[in-house]
Parts: sequence; structure tokens; C-alpha cells
Amino acid sequence: MSPADTKNKARAPGTWVLSLYFLQGLPFFMVNLVSALMFKSLGVSNEDITRWTGLLGLAWVFKPLWSPLLELAPSKKWMVISFQALGAAALGLIALSLNLPSFFVICIALLAVAAIASASHDIVCDGLYIATLSGKQRAVWAGWLGTCFNGSKLFAMGGLVILAGTLEKSAGPVVAWATVFGIAAVTMAVLAAYHVWALPDTRSSVEAGGSIEVAGTLGDVIRSFFKLEGVWVAIAFIILFRAGEAQVQAMGPLFMKDARELGGLGMATTEVGLSYGTAGTLAFLAGSIASGYFTAWLGLRRAMIWLLLAMNLPNLAFYALAVSQTTNLWWISLAVSLETFGYGFGFVAVILFMMQFVAKSKYQTAHYAIATGFMALGYVIFKAISGDVQKLLGYQNFFLWVVLSAIPVFLMLKVLPIREDEAAEPTPEA
Repeated sequence: MSPADTKNKARAPGTWVLSLYFLQGLPFFMVNLVSALMFKSLGVSNEDITRWTGLLGLAWVFKPLWSPLLELAPSKKWMVISFQALGAAALGLIALSLNLPSFFVICIALLAVAAIASASHDIVCDGLYIATLSGKQRAVWAGWLGTCFNGSKLFAMGGLVILAGTLEKSAGPVVAWATVFGIAAVTMAVLAAYHVWALPDTRSSVEAGGSIEVAGTLGDVIRSFFKLEGVWVAIAFIILFRAGEAQVQAMGPLFMKDARELGGLGMATTEVGLSYGTAGTLAFLAGSIASGYFTAWLGLRRAMIWLLLAMNLPNLAFYALAVSQTTNLWWISLAVSLETFGYGFGFVAVILFMMQFVAKSKYQTAHYAIATGFMALGYVIFKAISGDVQKLLGYQNFFLWVVLSAIPVFLMLKVLPIREDEAAEPTPEA
């Protein structure tokens, strides 16, 4: 069956696009955000939480290296379902392991499996979407992709975390978090089973014997990326861009849960879910939408300074919380919403910069994937060290340090290779 025939027999995009991108986000947030709150409730130290959950991000750093190999799979549909099932199994085993003496080591190992499955799923998920839908269909559904991805964040950091907090009061933290990870696993498994029926069976155009050619192409992709004009400045900017935000994302929820005598806010898990997971997520979405219009109006070069300020200055909201240690949930939610709105507003800067940086390259999509790998590397580095830095400085000085972490990015603006007319969506390789 040809790809064209497959497309003709494919089900309507509305039957699978929404659930597909919801499952792209759910394991990502369970691994990178929800697991940290779980470990905090189970008594793990901040430095161990941030170090080990930070290193899990390496799966997204290195995923471009194995993406060409996934192109050799004859069916994108079954690759998608396989990674969804693997992620569901890993989350389910986490739920079963929380009563074990070595639960932390076991959970980190299982989270690593879930992370690799999720990062690999990103590749085949996007590949299925691109290969199945026409250009017009992709444009129609493009806005829903981010909505569904962040919808899974609302489900995980809002709904599931709030549920965990409620259950902690009646059944204890182990039962609470086992239930939450069990629900996430069942959700993934049910949607994976649904995708057996719903997903189009789009076949790969790469021959099974093309692995040598694919490997050669990968080598050329990597070599040509490092020959791009201004590549080392661009890499430094991409890695350092999230230096402050990565540390706030890692430590913010832990600070909110930490005991007041330790400098935290002493919030219940339910309150963290309401303020950070719900209000914060909605504020992030609002900031992301607003920044798109703002940057389109002003242009990336002129908007960049404002985007960087929006990304970093609102981190002072956490410093204000650390100083006041207020117990007012409304003020806490307002401060968190200000910070996450700024994050959503400023984050578009690095996305548009990476897109325009690779716009003239031979392998635009592959080079964009490499650039996002460097962005993930920056996130991993600064998240992994954040717990140790916080332990050394205390919460108040830590949040000041977070703001100072952005200085190198501001200093790089004068030498940053921005080509104003090329901030466009990357297209498949020529």
C-alpha cells in the first residue's frame, strides 16, 4: 500500500491528533515535573531530586542522534503505539515500586525508561503527523498541538497533583502517589489501545536496507551543523538561555512544599497543584500566545531584549515569596502566574532564534532538532545543579542567583546572529 493510499484510508484527524499530542506531553510532565513532587513528599532531598530528575532530561538531549534510525521502521503507527505502551508500563511499575526499600533507585531507573520512550515517541509522533496530513491539514491542526501538549500538563500538574494532595491526607503519601502514577499509566495504556484503532498506518518511505545511507546522512547533518555561520555563539546562547528558568522550574515547586523553618512556604501538595499546576499552566499558555503577536509586531531582533527581560525578571516573584513566606494562596498563585506568564512570553525568543538560525541550512529540520538538543542540554545542566546551589545559598539568595544567571545571555545579544527575515517554521530537508 502506498503512502497516498494510506492517507486516503486514514481516519479523520480529529479522531487521533488530539489524543496523540496529549500522550506526547503526559509522560514528559510525569517524568520532569510530577516525579519531583512525588519524591519531595516521600522525603528525598532537594539536591538528589534535582540532580537525578535533571539527568533524565538527557533523553531529550540525545534523541536527534537516533531519530534517523526510527525512520527505518516500516510502520510509524506501531512505533508510536509501542513507545506509548512502554511508557505506560514504566509509569505503572513506578506505582508498584513505592513501597520497596530502594524505591528511589528503582523509580529513577523506571523514569529513565519512560524518558527514553517519551523522547523517542516525540520523533515518531511528529513523523506520523507530518507524513499523514497534507500541508493544509497540518496548518489547520497546528494550533491544537501545543494546546493538547499543555493540556496534559494541566492534567498532570493540576489534576493529578491535586488528587495526590487529597489522598496524602487520608491514605498517606505512598498510596497517594502510587494511585497518581497508576492513573497516568492506565490513561496512557487506554489511549495506546485506542490508537490501535484510530491512528493511520502510514508506512515509511525508507527502505529496510538503507541504514548505511541513513548513517551517512546523519554524519553529514552533524558536520554541516557545526559549519553554520556563528554556530558557537548560537550554541552558547541556546544552552544559557534557560539558565535561570531551568533552576526556577526545578526548585519552585519544591520551595513551595518545603517546611517554613527551612525557608519554604510549607504548602500542601493540593495547594501546589492549584497554584503552580493550574494557575501557573494557564498563565504560561497566555504568555505564549501574547508573545507570538508581540514578536510578529516588533520583529525578533527588536523584541529579543524584551523577551529576555520577560523571561528572567519575573523570577524575582519567587524571591519575594521567599522573603515574605506568605501563606496567602491568592498572593502565591499571583506570583507564580507572573513568573510562568513571563516564561511563556519569553520562551518564544529561543524557539524563533533557532528556527531562523537554521533557515538557510541544507537540513533545516534535522539542524533544528540538534539545536533543540542543545537547548535541552542547558536545561539538564542547570536543573541538575539547582538543588546543590539552593542548599549552599538558601532559598532567598538562590532566587537572586537565578536572576543573575541570565546576565551572560544579555551580554551575548550584540554578537547574536539574528536574521530578521528568516524567523519561519523549519521545513523538511531538501
